[in-house]
Amino acid sequence: MTTLTLAITSAALATSFACGMMVQAARGSSAEKKDVRVTGIGGVFFKAHDAMKLAAWYREHLGIPSEGAESGAYHEFEWLEKDNPSKTGGTVWAVFPETTKNFGASKSPLMIDYRVANLERLLAQLKSEGVQVEDKIEDAPYGRFGHATDPEGNRFELWEPK
Repeated sequence: MTTLTLAITSAALATSFACGMMVQAARGSSAEKKDVRVTGIGGVFFKAHDAMKLAAWYREHLGIPSEGAESGAYHEFEWLEKDNPSKTGGTVWAVFPETTKNFGASKSPLMIDYRVANLERLLAQLKSEGVQVEDKIEDAPYGRFGHATDPEGNRFELWEPK
């Protein structure tokens, strides 16, 4: 191999390596950004003067079956995951009594639960962006939960399913 051929081959390999690293870095950063944001709606929760009576109204007029007791009523709408149709997911619809503590200090009668891919990373990112984030992370058999508040005082829930 001549010196010129060796130099051209080395330059081509170096260029190829550099381009590959840039593509991989771009993939990593876009995947990382995608990983820390919302991936769907995990649930819609609202307060009612009489949660069980309102749940019965929804059952009668909209056909939403619900289970529950004095602490409220809920129903889980099941669906299949787009990228893995053999795996099910769910979106919870729930009516809580207006005295519930699940909404934190928020005066809003509505709270949305967002599905996320990486709860800790998103909470840290939101905090670094100046969003009011609660420090407590709750662990449950079906996932991990965190909470934050939007600029108008509405508490929202972030859920990383297991």
